[in-house]
Amino acid sequence: MNMLLTIDGLQLRFGERLLLDIEHLEIATASAYVLTGANGSGKSTLLRILCGLESARIDGAHFMDKPVSLRPYPPMLRDAILYVHQHPVMFSTTVEANVGYGLVARGIAKTALTKRVADAMEWAGITHLRGTHPRHWSGGEKQRVALARARVLRPQLLLLDEPTANLDGPAREQVIGLIPTLLAEGRSVIMACHDRDLIGLPGVRRLKLKDGRLEMREAALRND
Repeated sequence: MNMLLTIDGLQLRFGERLLLDIEHLEIATASAYVLTGANGSGKSTLLRILCGLESARIDGAHFMDKPVSLRPYPPMLRDAILYVHQHPVMFSTTVEANVGYGLVARGIAKTALTKRVADAMEWAGITHLRGTHPRHWSGGEKQRVALARARVLRPQLLLLDEPTANLDGPAREQVIGLIPTLLAEGRSVIMACHDRDLIGLPGVRRLKLKDGRLEMREAALRND
């Protein structure tokens, strides 16, 4: 199994409290993980460290077998690792502009941008949002817009913070249904969550944070 990201000796303190004390973390290519733990255990903080939004002491890290430093956070990782917040911000503009925001920032040519945005909207099932204002979008629709906005940038690792929290049954199912398609595209996904349906997805490995330490559990098996 090829490793996408490995980190050794990650520690983070808040005053006297040692919040994270992770000896080793490894994320394989085209693999899905759920990150579980009690509220306040550091799940969101760990995701934010992995995408460069927070800093921690790290003894060593490798990305695609190449040594990297996470402080300062390298541009290569900013392109490869993306974080989707539990409550994603929507810009007061069109759904196309929301999905394509990152592509515009990267200077992608308009023709390519238009096609990639259209493909991402189709993938996320949000084409019906054309001509509507974000204030009218449901929580599930906003989450799928955020996922499309991330996927359109073609990241290698997606960090999803409580992607199904506060969503009703149909909205949850729509978001959960997108996860296997990301893996099929060769991407890796880490989902911080308490959602049993996400935890029980076939092939998903479980990372559990407890007392600052990380435990790896076996992948869920398909119940056919």
